[in-house]
Amino acid sequence: MKTIVHTRPGGPRHWVGNGFPVRSLFSYHDHAESMDPFLLLDYAGPASFQPTGSRRGVGVHPHRGIETVTIVYQGELAHRDTAGNGGEISAADVQWMTAGAGIAHEEYHSDRFARTGGTLEMVQLWVNLPARHKQAEPRYRAIVAGEIPTAMLPDSAGYVRVIAGEHDGHIGPARTHTPMIVWDIRLKAGCRTELTLPEGWGAGIATLGGPVLINDTAITREAEFTVLSREGTHITLEANNDATLLLLSGEPIDEPVVGHGPFVMNTTEEIHRALRDYQDGRFGQVNH
Repeated sequence: MKTIVHTRPGGPRHWVGNGFPVRSLFSYHDHAESMDPFLLLDYAGPASFQPTGSRRGVGVHPHRGIETVTIVYQGELAHRDTAGNGGEISAADVQWMTAGAGIAHEEYHSDRFARTGGTLEMVQLWVNLPARHKQAEPRYRAIVAGEIPTAMLPDSAGYVRVIAGEHDGHIGPARTHTPMIVWDIRLKAGCRTELTLPEGWGAGIATLGGPVLINDTAITREAEFTVLSREGTHITLEANNDATLLLLSGEPIDEPVVGHGPFVMNTTEEIHRALRDYQDGRFGQVNH
């Protein structure tokens, strides 16, 4: 069985732009090794927004050397980037963007959501790229809910939406540069389940709705993150109330992690080059 390394609460809420009240669950500054290949997880909301005619969100900002994954639970977002991609993702959709050699993008509440108002709830995950792919061509994919397979848990305990990786014969639609698991889990009140993960992969569980008892030893509550050991293969989950969990596990890249905000590379020189390239306009412009 994988053992619990520790559970930590999400940080205090802070605003990203004027549209995302975010709690940081972990980042590469404190969990670069234990959560390799994952770099950061921010949880936005749930937060209620009144109808408006103004744009709410975050303006153009860059990334290099990573992938950003946005999972929407409630609300609707609009995306546009310097590679010419644009579109909207709604509740249960996923946006998987490979920054690679460099991309800049903006993220706002969709015009429709801004006009109607409502509840926004989402997470954004940063995934590291191995050195050989850090200069890959930028890529964007909107994965709509209907593309994500659902695996039912035994004894009607709930279900797993397989975004990346495989569970019970269901293969997620995300194309990843290294092997990984991204599972969106719903566990019903009063139910218990056991999941199997690869030996040697680290793992983490973000509790977005709970509480949940992990491995019969630790209770994790809303906006808390539990880090699990690389050793072992099984975990157990038990819920008193309906629970929403995001489970992450991946084959470690085991390469140096040198980061500066949205740039994550392998050396300090590569970070300096990324800053120069962005300042010199080499990431392009977002066209409206």
